[in-house]
Amino acid sequence: MKATRLHPAWVVIVAGVSVAMHIGKLPPALPVLREALDISLLQAGFLLSLVQLAGMALGLAIGLGTDALGLRRSMLLGMGILCGASALGGFAQDAHSLLVLRAVEGVGFLLGSMPAPSLLRQLVAPQDLSRMMGWWGAYMPLGTALALLCAPWVMGALGWPGWWWSLSALSLLAMAWLAQAVPSDAVLRQSPTGSNAVAERWTSRLRLTLQSGGPWWVSLSFAMYSCQWLAVIGFLPTVNAQLGMSSTLNGLLTATVAAANMLGNVMSGRFLSQGVPARRLLRLGFGVMGLGTVLAFGEWQGWALPAALRFVCVVLFSAVGGMIPGTLFSMAVRLAPTPSTVSTTVGWMQQWSAAGQFLGPPAVAWVAVQAGGWQWTWLVTVACCVVGMGLSGLIARALRHPQEMPNG
Repeated sequence: MKATRLHPAWVVIVAGVSVAMHIGKLPPALPVLREALDISLLQAGFLLSLVQLAGMALGLAIGLGTDALGLRRSMLLGMGILCGASALGGFAQDAHSLLVLRAVEGVGFLLGSMPAPSLLRQLVAPQDLSRMMGWWGAYMPLGTALALLCAPWVMGALGWPGWWWSLSALSLLAMAWLAQAVPSDAVLRQSPTGSNAVAERWTSRLRLTLQSGGPWWVSLSFAMYSCQWLAVIGFLPTVNAQLGMSSTLNGLLTATVAAANMLGNVMSGRFLSQGVPARRLLRLGFGVMGLGTVLAFGEWQGWALPAALRFVCVVLFSAVGGMIPGTLFSMAVRLAPTPSTVSTTVGWMQQWSAAGQFLGPPAVAWVAVQAGGWQWTWLVTVACCVVGMGLSGLIARALRHPQEMPNG
């Protein structure tokens, strides 16, 4: 009986998960790195967010260039950069070296993940796109959860450098699989859903993207989501370690929180395909994220929820909040002005998402330092949720008028 090959779209998602593990590899290693390399809490915040520097500065530019370079080729190049930077990171002797290499990894992350939505659009049938975008939205929480779960075991056996080298090897394997399973860029461009971006001037694609309201609203919404999600998940191992939790239990609980995010991503694809409005999913996601952090971190005159209930609130924060990225990836594909601007739209969204991830952890760390604890973390997250809920209405308006100007 002939074995059935895995559909190339699933290989793209698996490759994205391997890329996301490089983002998730740092939080469980922070307590070890702070002791080994004498890293301050504020440096730890920038170490968490610096990987997003490339996306914050270059997301739109790389989005414009990926079609010309080739979507498949861009992903392979990104995984190659991650492979090299992670291998070198294992030899770092101080915080500054690790910070520089995390910025390089940010370039690899951008190239390795950003072309995927446009690539998936060319690999799957239109009726399957919302469902597949829901699965793609889960690449980050799944990669983060796997990293959080595996890190204590690998670091226990090989130390934190061995953890960096292990993920370098994983990137190399993912590169080989993607290169073998996904058709070449030349073949993809000839498909019915192929982009004609190579034939269009980059200035035309840039103007179309930035003059349309939809790309702006999905991008700003993603920033409001990513800002708080990375901050909470990134510092959760540190918070738990300060409570005296063992590294193994810490990794398991934090991985559970990150994995819960997958549920919302996958369900968003199902809900959208069944006709549930994007606005409703976004408002529910932001509402639960805000309420979850108030209950999980808030303290009033010495009173706070028991630890077990706090953990449940953080799980709900991640699980229901997961509907936001899954919805926004689908909206980015739908609200791109033309098929040839999908990568540019996703690049713009990635740029704002990276900005949120760059600013969120240091903001939460600064509030924690000022407050002498984590009890005011919810001030940052609730502010993001209020803005995100407002933006959901603008996304609904953009769906009705996709070519509307941002200031229209």
